[in-house]
Amino acid sequence: MMNYSSRPTEEPAVHAQDLTVVRGPRTVLRGLGFTVPRGQVTGLLGPSGCGKSTLMRAVVGTQAKVTGTLDVLGHPAGHPALRTRVGYVTQAPAVYDDLTVRQNLDYFAAILDPGRASADRRHENVTRAIADVDLTTHADTLAGNLSGGQRSRVSLAVALLGTPELLVLDEPTVGLDPVLRRDLWQLFHTLAAERDATLLISSHVMDEAERCDRLLLMRDGEVLADDTPDALRTRTGSETVEAAFLHLVDRAAAQGRTKETSR
Repeated sequence: MMNYSSRPTEEPAVHAQDLTVVRGPRTVLRGLGFTVPRGQVTGLLGPSGCGKSTLMRAVVGTQAKVTGTLDVLGHPAGHPALRTRVGYVTQAPAVYDDLTVRQNLDYFAAILDPGRASADRRHENVTRAIADVDLTTHADTLAGNLSGGQRSRVSLAVALLGTPELLVLDEPTVGLDPVLRRDLWQLFHTLAAERDATLLISSHVMDEAERCDRLLLMRDGEVLADDTPDALRTRTGSETVEAAFLHLVDRAAAQGRTKETSR
């Protein structure tokens, strides 16, 4: 894991307080409070169904029925000023199979910045984004002919158009081979170190927690911990982040049983 120093005096990229999302009869997020520091890779870790995707949709401003405080880059989540400052990659690749890699990016570049950038500037942005995800040799390949991992990288390239300050990536490495996973994590840390980008990356694979600068550990719609991997291991007396997570789950369950018994 690569570590970068935090900047405690700087406004965080994301700040949440009493963040709650209710969907029908179910409370999906339960009064969350956390911060995401700028210029770091923050992992959002937890089992499937714990609320990670809902939280990410709230951060990018696409989630309905959100209450509490959620500020992103100094604005309320979903503010129009964030449109080109935040990049978002969902779990399902958002690409057009009948367009080439470059055509996909040309299309999304025109949507993101209609009529503002010159054709040369837009071409440079597209070429850079394709190179960032190591798809230069596939730039003229139809997206429908790419592997699943390559299609995921096209979606990531779309998010990198315009060099966003905050990248929100929903399980971008799940299902990829170990080499590609390693390469993508190297890219994530390069973006943080060299472009001062902030990355919020979700995963349910606990070994990926060791690759992050900071972690938000979630379970059942709640944040169990908001800390660095080293601090979590030290605080729980655990050798791995996975063991630390299980320790926190067990402790939360024990506290819940204690509350029930005292009623």
